[in-house]
Amino acid sequence: MNAIISAVELMDASAGGQPPVLLDVRYQLGGPPGRPEYEAGHIPGAVYVDLEGELAGPAGKQGRHPLPGIDAFGAAMRRAGVGSRGDVVVYDGGQGWAAARAWWMLRWAGHPSVRVLDGGLAAWRAQGGEVTDERTPVREGDFVPAPGALPLLDADGAAALARRGLLLDARAGERYRGEIEPIDAVAGHIPGAVSAPTTENVAADGRLRPAAELAARFGALGAVDGTEVGVYCGSGVSAAHQLLALAVAGVPAALYVGSWSEWSSDPSRPVATGPQPG
Repeated sequence: MNAIISAVELMDASAGGQPPVLLDVRYQLGGPPGRPEYEAGHIPGAVYVDLEGELAGPAGKQGRHPLPGIDAFGAAMRRAGVGSRGDVVVYDGGQGWAAARAWWMLRWAGHPSVRVLDGGLAAWRAQGGEVTDERTPVREGDFVPAPGALPLLDADGAAALARRGLLLDARAGERYRGEIEPIDAVAGHIPGAVSAPTTENVAADGRLRPAAELAARFGALGAVDGTEVGVYCGSGVSAAHQLLALAVAGVPAALYVGSWSEWSSDPSRPVATGPQPG
């Protein structure tokens, strides 16, 4: 199954006899909470999911957005109406990072059919899609997570992968190079990692670039047949969007959830700076 769905395709699916479960995951790092935006207007039938409260555990030594407890995550998804079968579509305000985190979490936890609305709510509105402020009645789902369906990296695994395969850094180039660090304790990148800002995977309208373009981009970065690929970012959110782009390109990859927020919190871990992997 394709990892993304267009606004037109979602309109058709929503009008069918078995519409997908819709999850609104609007979130902005350092910005206001997404729930007020959801309550002001959302795709009809969508249920709000809070990234920091339901798609991540408390910030700490494992990073700013570590994995939530699996039981808590399962309960949150069931409250949102997610079943063990049937389609799920996730969207956010348009950046795609938060929706991709929800997509990755559900796929990692074993759900077989999850897609991201390409371009998010902006793409829906651009196609004339209706929005509503009406509360969505939810029929509790029966989804039970079975984690491990997608590969996962810890800090040691990310370091090893940078040596034997391809570890992509999804952050902005200036953070990778160590020129600035607005959030974490140390500037720079994991030694051996290759800079690959996730913002370069999208077109001007916020939708992902075509699969062939993405495949060419990742191939040029070193994601060739037989190469093991991993991704990290600041805290495991924008890296999920990179994983989404890789999935569209047909490249399997693992996520280092703790990412730079975990790596840089340990002064014993090495740090590289500059434009080269190091």
